[in-house]
Amino acid sequence: MTPPETPTDGTATNGTSSPAVSVCLDAKADASLPVLKKRSDFLAASRARKQGTKAMMIQARKRRDDEAVDPSLVRVGFTCSKKVGNAVARNRAKRRMREVARAILPDHGKPGWDYVLIGRKDATAIREFLALQGDLKWALRKLHTPRN
Repeated sequence: MTPPETPTDGTATNGTSSPAVSVCLDAKADASLPVLKKRSDFLAASRARKQGTKAMMIQARKRRDDEAVDPSLVRVGFTCSKKVGNAVARNRAKRRMREVARAILPDHGKPGWDYVLIGRKDATAIREFLALQGDLKWALRKLHTPRN
């Protein structure tokens, strides 16, 4: 299907694109936060601090000094169980959490920490975006407050 703004009279040249075509950046080239991929990293975070919010559960752990990861990095992982819904619902929830993490963690996350965001059933996908951001900020404040 040709976008409506593309010239149909043959005046379009190769290399020109219509304004209706979106230009997507390579996700790996634009990755501002390293993403957790190994199961062992997720398991380590599950044994560390946790803080629940209305929209998600956040697990956080301070990495050990002997780990082979740059200590100045903030890493993040995302997961949703099948309780959240089918694949479409889980992917939507993870996309929303990814965007919230991309906006909040560079400023509010601590270097040397790993965070895992876990989606909640009937909450992550439908909660307002500003409320999601507020949830993550609140949870990070609680997680980084010294324990008594």
